[in-house]
Amino acid sequence: MTDFRDAAQFEEAWRRWQAVRWRTVAGPHGIAALAATVWLSDADQAVDGVDGRWRADGDLVVGTGLQASGYRHRDGSPVADTVTLHAGETLVAGDALVRAFVREGVPALRRIDPNTDRRVRLREIATHRPDHAWVVTARWTPSDEPLEVEAVDGHRTTRRDAGTLAFELGGRERSLIATRGDGELAVVFADAAGDEQYPFRFLRPRLPDEHGVTTLDFNRSFLPPCAFSDHYVCPMPPPGNRLDLRVGVGERMPVYDEAR
Repeated sequence: MTDFRDAAQFEEAWRRWQAVRWRTVAGPHGIAALAATVWLSDADQAVDGVDGRWRADGDLVVGTGLQASGYRHRDGSPVADTVTLHAGETLVAGDALVRAFVREGVPALRRIDPNTDRRVRLREIATHRPDHAWVVTARWTPSDEPLEVEAVDGHRTTRRDAGTLAFELGGRERSLIATRGDGELAVVFADAAGDEQYPFRFLRPRLPDEHGVTTLDFNRSFLPPCAFSDHYVCPMPPPGNRLDLRVGVGERMPVYDEAR
């Protein structure tokens, strides 16, 4: 017999998770506010919507001609005419942010703008209803083989922290490739849902315990950042990470108001 108190608690925890996700995506400087990612070289260049001129210095981002920009550091102090940004460092540019982004030693400048069209028109993240049947136990087996990961822009990188999560779902044994992150595993997977949801999703299970066991809660499958902005460089599912069944839980699609 179903314990409805446990079921209610399960759904309430999922709804709290979804509320956090919405703020992360739709906040003024959230995921949906990414307006541009511009890759830099050692030659000065203009960047649309950003004052000054910008270039790469190794894996650093250097901006010049900023004295009159009015830009500020995150602590509120004004920038000098020349500024050097490490990966993740951010300038406040009015309502927008300007942030350094680095991928494998190659820097880019990102503009995060709350007024970007996709964020302004985002109404909700369509989801499936949560279902405890999609919470499964998985066993982690690290791999000695490197994993080649392809991003949506075609860039390929090699990971040496991959492994396999084996679990039972839909009446048979299945597996997904994952990589290790900071305090969690990272899974990128697709399923057989077709056009009813975004082509692939992310899942972030906890690191395995001392016995190599963790939990996959497919109810917390979420859309990649590139579902909300074309300026992200999300990893795509590795070969073999396409489940041959419909995973009818988790986030499904962004929903937008009509174009302005």
